[in-house]
Amino acid sequence: MPTRPTPLRHTPVLAALLFGLACASAWAQGSAPPPANAPAPSAPARARVDVARLDSVWLRPEREAPASVVARNESRLSAEVSGTLQRWTADVGAQVARGQVLAQIDPVDHQLAVQRAQAALDASTARLKLAQAQLRRSRELVAQGFFSQEALAQRETEVALVQTEVSANRAQLATAQRQRAKTTLRAPFAGSVKERLAQTGEAVAPGSVLYVLSESGAAELQATLSPADVPGLRAAKAVRFEAQGLRHAARLLRVGSTLSATARTQTARLAFEPGAAAPAAGTSGTLRWQEARPHLPPALMVRRGSALGVFVRQGTGAQASARFVPLPGAQEGRASAVDLPADTPVIVRGQAALQHGQPIDPQAASGATN
Repeated sequence: MPTRPTPLRHTPVLAALLFGLACASAWAQGSAPPPANAPAPSAPARARVDVARLDSVWLRPEREAPASVVARNESRLSAEVSGTLQRWTADVGAQVARGQVLAQIDPVDHQLAVQRAQAALDASTARLKLAQAQLRRSRELVAQGFFSQEALAQRETEVALVQTEVSANRAQLATAQRQRAKTTLRAPFAGSVKERLAQTGEAVAPGSVLYVLSESGAAELQATLSPADVPGLRAAKAVRFEAQGLRHAARLLRVGSTLSATARTQTARLAFEPGAAAPAAGTSGTLRWQEARPHLPPALMVRRGSALGVFVRQGTGAQASARFVPLPGAQEGRASAVDLPADTPVIVRGQAALQHGQPIDPQAASGATN
């Protein structure tokens, strides 16, 4: 009978051993150091950029803001006493002078109050004269020994009390006269009538608004600014207001320190230059000024992380590299102020892909000032 081959009982064990040897060989080959003659890894390529002096690319942009002419005083003139309005003298749009009569309230009741106060004053004055005469006579009798010191002191007290009564009645008369004067409403300043609410024959009470008067000759400008524009306006050398095809020189007076809750803007007040004709109150237009500080165009700025800034050249020749300089307060699409020296070499082309510290081509950067 032919002989049968002996079966391999440990085939799985042998397969596992062979697999382990293969893995160990592969790991040894992968972790082996590179040959001594292998080439070194190449250095990162230098970026090709264009560089220019800062003073050759900066600009001084012109800013603008909406503005309107407002009267320095716009008063709501109210009645100060009660009564019936007898007449009014100025209508809407009329120009009035300071002290001019605007309305007259019936003064009869107040005239009667003045007469009563005058009568009370006259009576107390007569009593005072009598008391003073009695005091003089009492002093003479005391000197002759016919009048006691206690009686003299009583006469002196009577004179003092009547003097106090006279003073009170005099004040009451002045009050009544002042109330009578308030029946005539006069213009507190020269201006124009913006509203007339007075109607002949109406009964008015203290606080009833009769006129709205806008002061003339002391107009100011009110402008609404973004907080970013405030420093530029403060430093501007020339500010002008343009409205209805005309230009008016102006100067900054003050800027409000608070922001509006809705628009997040600040309010500035400006005055027109002396001698210049100011537009009428209510005129709307545009406030314009030129920035005094140099600004970089938005095309030169890039964002790195959370900051907007500009790349400048650092070093020269083979050591030239890009340095990122953040610009505080910079905004997307808007020229931003820069405080770098005028001869700073700024990268003006190729900055979009640069990183801080990246080498730049020294040939491309040779046009910048060292």
